[in-house]
Amino acid sequence: MVETEFPPISPRLEALQQAVKAGNSAALDAFWQEISRQGAPLIEPIIGDEKHSLVTFLWRGTDKTQNVALVSNLSGKMGASEAMTHLSETDLWYKTYKLPKDTRESYQFAVAGNNRTDLLNPRQFVFPDDAELGFTGWVSSVLELPNAPPQPWSAPRPGIPGGEITLHRIRSDFLDNEYRVWVYTPPSYTSDGAAYGFLLILDGWFYIQLIPTPTILDNLFAEDRLPPLVAILVGSPFDPTRQRDLACYPPFEEFVTKELLPWARATYHLTQDPVQTCVVGGSRGGLAAAYLGFKHPELFGQVLAQSGAFSWKPDGDSKFYWLPRQFEKSPRLPLRFYLEAGFFETAVETDFGGEQDFLAAARHMRDVLRVKGYEVHYQEFSTGHNPLNWKGTLATGLLALLAGGANERYV
Repeated sequence: MVETEFPPISPRLEALQQAVKAGNSAALDAFWQEISRQGAPLIEPIIGDEKHSLVTFLWRGTDKTQNVALVSNLSGKMGASEAMTHLSETDLWYKTYKLPKDTRESYQFAVAGNNRTDLLNPRQFVFPDDAELGFTGWVSSVLELPNAPPQPWSAPRPGIPGGEITLHRIRSDFLDNEYRVWVYTPPSYTSDGAAYGFLLILDGWFYIQLIPTPTILDNLFAEDRLPPLVAILVGSPFDPTRQRDLACYPPFEEFVTKELLPWARATYHLTQDPVQTCVVGGSRGGLAAAYLGFKHPELFGQVLAQSGAFSWKPDGDSKFYWLPRQFEKSPRLPLRFYLEAGFFETAVETDFGGEQDFLAAARHMRDVLRVKGYEVHYQEFSTGHNPLNWKGTLATGLLALLAGGANERYV
C-alpha cells in the first residue's frame, strides 16, 4: 500500500508555486510546455531513497473547474476517488504519491461527474465492451514506472505462427444455463499423435479481451518455452450468474467436470494426465480455480490464481477464509500452485463481507499451502486489482507451473 505518513511534496510544484507567488507570470506556461514535452504523470526522485519515486498526477482545469479527483487503486482501495489539490493562482490540480519504482497501475480523473483519461499521457488501457451482454467498457490511462516488470509475452510478434480461437456455446443441465466457451488450439494442432495438455481458464472473455491469452501462448510456443497446449476459456465476468458460479459452487463444479470437460475431450485431442493440466482464474476466478483443484486433483494438477478472493466465506458462515480452511483440514493433494497479489489490493469491495484485503488473503493462502507441504510459487507486485498487471504475469505463472520457471524469482 502507498505510504501515507505525511503528504508527499513535489519539488517541481514547490518551485512553480514559489515562482507564481513571486509574480513570474511566464512560469506556469513554461511548466505546461515542459509537461507537454515529457508527458505526465510527473516523476521525481527522492533523495536517499532508491526504492521509491514521487509521482504527481496533473490536471489542467478551467475557470469553471470546481474539483478534480484521481480514480485509481493506489490507496489500496479499489477504484478509490481521491480529491486533488488546486495549486493556488494557477489552473493546475495535482495529487502526489510516494510509490515503489516498479509500480504499474491504471487511473482516470473524475471531473464534473465524468471520468476522463489523462490528456497529457498517451499510454492507455482499453476495457472493451461485451456487446452480447450489453456491457459498456471504458478507457484508462496507464502509469508505468521505469522498473515495472517487463511484459514480453503479451504483445503480438510479426512472423509468429498463430493458434486458432473457436467460440462454442455449451448448455449445462446442472445449472440450467448456456455458457460461451472459447477454445484455443495451438499452431499446427492435430488430432493425431500425443494428446495435448490443456488450460481451463475461468472468466474466459476476460482472458481473451483484457489478458491476451492467445497471443501469450503463441509467443511462448514460438520460443519453445512451453509445450503446445489447448486452452478452454469459459464464461465472462459479466455473466449474471458469475458471482454464484465461482463461489465454490458445487453445481458449477459438476458442470465443469461432468459436462464441459467430457465435451472438450470428445471434441479435442486432450490428455488425461493432470500433471499436464492447469486451472486458471483471477479474483473470484482464482478462488474457483483453487476450489476445482482441491475437489478434482485427478483432473487438474496445477492451479494458477491471480489475486484470488481467498478470504471468501459462504453466506451464513461466521468465518472468512473458507477454502484455506478446507486445505488445512485435508491431506496434501497432488497439486502445485502459482499465486500472486498486488500491494494496492488491501481494500477490494466484495459481496461476501464488504472490503476485503486480497493481499493478506493471498499471503494467508500461500502460508497454509506451504505448511501442508505444497509447492507454491508466489509473487507480489506494485499494482492494484487490475488486469493491466495480470496480462504480464499470466505467462509468469504458466512458466512456473508448466515449464519449471527456472528463470523466475519467487517470494
